[in-house]
Amino acid sequence: MNHSDTEYMKRALQLAQQRGAEVSPNPKVGAVLVKKGKIVAEGAHERFGGPHAEIVALQKAGSRAQGATLYVTLEPCSHYGKTPPCAEAVIKAGITRVVAAMKDPNPLVSGNGFARLKKAGIKVQVGLLEKESRQMNDAFIFSQTQARPKVILKAAMTLDGKIATVKGKSKWITGPAARQKAHELRSSVDAILVGSRTALLDNPSLTVRSPGYKRNDGWPLRVLLDSKLQVKPSALMFQGSPKTVVFTSPNAPVALEKAFWHKGIQVFRVPLKEKVLSLKAVLKVLSALSVRSVLVEGGAEVHGSFLKEGLADELALFMAPKLFGGPSPGWVGGPGVLSPETAWKAKAVKVEQVGGDYLLTAKLGE
Repeated sequence: MNHSDTEYMKRALQLAQQRGAEVSPNPKVGAVLVKKGKIVAEGAHERFGGPHAEIVALQKAGSRAQGATLYVTLEPCSHYGKTPPCAEAVIKAGITRVVAAMKDPNPLVSGNGFARLKKAGIKVQVGLLEKESRQMNDAFIFSQTQARPKVILKAAMTLDGKIATVKGKSKWITGPAARQKAHELRSSVDAILVGSRTALLDNPSLTVRSPGYKRNDGWPLRVLLDSKLQVKPSALMFQGSPKTVVFTSPNAPVALEKAFWHKGIQVFRVPLKEKVLSLKAVLKVLSALSVRSVLVEGGAEVHGSFLKEGLADELALFMAPKLFGGPSPGWVGGPGVLSPETAWKAKAVKVEQVGGDYLLTAKLGE
């Protein structure tokens, strides 16, 4: 592989990143077709259910694809999903060489697309800018390899870790820039999750309110954990175009569940574990719904439960340079740890200034 290969792959990655805001639960993918040292067509996967990047580029190129090299950020698919297999289209177009950033982690594809291309006599090279491709589709890859969505714990707090005053007031802890950044974070995930206490206290809409954001297919999904079905179907999180699903316990009143179903809101009953909903069961259902990433926005008990169960993967903590003090609530509840040695550990910690506040991001786990 030469310098030109790298530049063409960089362009494919750029296309995927710029145009892939609405593709999840599919991965972001970009494609570039090159013939005789010149780009003849480009493409990106731009919306879920729409044509894949390779197909977009091939359709733009037409007959010029014959004898060209395809640069693509992910292995061309080899199975029928919402669209036909891309590998077959690449073969029929007369492509002679495929340079891919990485193998698709999806078991339905993984290696099969490359095998079909090679069988057709196409030269295949894999691994160019693989790190960059993996970073771009981190949640998709995580969900395919771990068989559950990636979980990000998000909170807005003071420097002493408080999420409200002693009187329960929390609007607003952080400034406008940090709140806008939080909406950008929402736009990057497949689901936004809260517990019943947060829903009852704050009545959040859990929508994405960012300039230029126009996705209207029901995602990101809004998720409520409510073991007793205390939150009414008239709450803000059940209004508007984004879809909402509710998780409750086997003991919740059937009459209350029917009120949700009557409004077209799905309710899933999952087992209780130590008097709270089984988070493993919740994530299993969300995975079946094609959710690749979940932003957990609280409350403190929910955050504590995800940490306790070892099901929290990343942190996104917005911190205002303020102190509330006193017995104000913190962002992590639950029983906590008994000694410093058993504390949950964060790594790859990064801090950036957002307006007058700060955003701390980190990874959790070993």
